[in-house]
Amino acid sequence: MVEKTPLLDFFTYAFLMLGILIVGFPIIYSLIAATLPLDEVAKVPMPLIPGDQFFTNIHEAWTRGNLGTQITNSFIMASGITIGKIAVSMIGAFSIVYFNYKFRVVAFASVFCTLMLPVEVRILPTYEMAANVLSPIQALWDLLHLNGLVSWFTGHEFTLSLNWSLLDSYTGLILPLIASATCTFLFRQFFLTVPEELCEAAKIDGASPMTFFRKILFPLSKTNIAALVVIEFVYGYNQYLWPLLVTTNVKMTTAVIGLQNLIPQADDLPEWNIALAGALLVMLPPVLVVLFMQRWFVKGLIEKEK
Repeated sequence: MVEKTPLLDFFTYAFLMLGILIVGFPIIYSLIAATLPLDEVAKVPMPLIPGDQFFTNIHEAWTRGNLGTQITNSFIMASGITIGKIAVSMIGAFSIVYFNYKFRVVAFASVFCTLMLPVEVRILPTYEMAANVLSPIQALWDLLHLNGLVSWFTGHEFTLSLNWSLLDSYTGLILPLIASATCTFLFRQFFLTVPEELCEAAKIDGASPMTFFRKILFPLSKTNIAALVVIEFVYGYNQYLWPLLVTTNVKMTTAVIGLQNLIPQADDLPEWNIALAGALLVMLPPVLVVLFMQRWFVKGLIEKEK
């Protein structure tokens, strides 16, 4: 029997509506500002009645900010990070759970400890690696004085210079961010709940480890993958510091960074209607992903397919 509590229900819905209003007001404010002309936006306080300049402001923000290229870059970066994180984490968790090798616990502990090392903490060595991926090999080559050894064998002066930069490339935007201790931990916890009988039955049928992974574990993990797709896509799309460091070419600029070009500076006209119209365009892809994947996202958080 469910007890009826009208007073409690009233306060529950009142606080819920208050929370929605607090969270949604900046978006509503931006939407209204994006519909107003410059003279209306410049008023203090700004009128909260929508205008008729929405499509004009959207077009101006799109062309002035080069948002087409920037949103494409952000989408590619977010998609690559999402796919990379899930693929690496699933395989890593599969190895930790289903393979009995030495230092397995140490390997998982090492992965888990990286939670204490976000990108901001390891930004300098990560950038150095991205600037020259082959720098460790170059350092080892120089340490062993192999240039002199090769020169002695060949009789000619030889100098090896290895340089492979990931700057201003999609690989540089994506590759350093695909390792995820959180995803590995979540997949490990899920794999531990899978009955061992499934693994034993697969062994009896002669299935290889990767066949068991592909035909049993992967289908069972679909709801978890869907939930992580939403989380990691939003994470990758909203990256600011890392793309700011590794991209100097305007053709590789992401939308979150490029949005600052629309923000009025000290000596510029306060065209906040254009800036907020650009902000609406920039936040559209992650919003669409969340809305499209909402059902799977909730299902992945509360249900398990077994």
